[in-house]
Amino acid sequence: MAIILGIESTAHTFGVGVVKDGKILANVKKSYTTESGGIVPLDAAKHHRENKYDIYAQALDKAGFVGKEEKIDAIAFSQGPGIPPCLLEGLRFAKEIAEKLKKPLIPVNHCIAHLEIGKITGSKDPVMLYTSGANTQIIAYASGKYRIFGETLDLGVGNFIDTFARHAGIGFPGGPAIAKLAEESEKIYIELPYTVKGMDIALSGMLTNLQQKLESGKYLLKDLAYSLQETVFAMLVEASERALAHTGKKELLLGGGVACNQRLQEMCKIMCKERKEKVKFFVPPNELLVDNGAMIAFLGEIMFKEGIKFSGKKAEALDIKSKERSDGVEVSWK
Repeated sequence: MAIILGIESTAHTFGVGVVKDGKILANVKKSYTTESGGIVPLDAAKHHRENKYDIYAQALDKAGFVGKEEKIDAIAFSQGPGIPPCLLEGLRFAKEIAEKLKKPLIPVNHCIAHLEIGKITGSKDPVMLYTSGANTQIIAYASGKYRIFGETLDLGVGNFIDTFARHAGIGFPGGPAIAKLAEESEKIYIELPYTVKGMDIALSGMLTNLQQKLESGKYLLKDLAYSLQETVFAMLVEASERALAHTGKKELLLGGGVACNQRLQEMCKIMCKERKEKVKFFVPPNELLVDNGAMIAFLGEIMFKEGIKFSGKKAEALDIKSKERSDGVEVSWK
């Protein structure tokens, strides 16, 4: 039996989760937002700093560990990749709690945590389409590592959508607003640049084209939003299908905040169903798709049970890894 507390702070969200034997006892979070413009790293870090104790207290209360913190076995934290000032807030808080409770630390890769939490859906050996702000990757386990079979060559899908939303005068995050606008369109498709290179995609050309079309005044924003989603999601589905064929795997798992989009889920389901060799489709609930502390605790428990933990001077020496890639992590727990 193990009880792990997880801390997430890679970008706009500060979250604390508690997991016991693979069961999520608490998953509390709060996200930095703006009315206009995008994420400001130092402001997001300040948001984390100002809210961390309250979120921690709420998580302990929900998990039933108020006054029983000593029962927690270890503190897991998102080590990277992410925005350095935000990651540092999480690291410092994790070290503070670990020192207070005299518990070991477990450094967790944020991207792999998105994949591992997919196990709660029943997924066992998937290709994961991971779509978040800065990250857009197609990941699967092969030959002892989580390997990246495809990725964005420039912008992450979430950042791409947020950047266009910002250009249109919409605040951060822009994804939900763009999705709502797309639903208001009468499915009027406007042709946009479609760039898939093998299992990689590129989005900067589409972004420029969208901005130019918006500035021209010839197109409605809702139709541009609809066309954006139809085009970029088709690109993601095509690259994912190619990865499934390449790896021979029979499961597709969605991960990351952009995966909350209902249209993306629908397009993935259709692809999985229509493949000659049927593919099972898995998607966790939205609260586990967006950045959250529960997924950090979930993977932290898996690592803890395999003896991956740091105490004393080794814990003190732990640092953030803001540019750590999924395929650079030694997966010694499998």
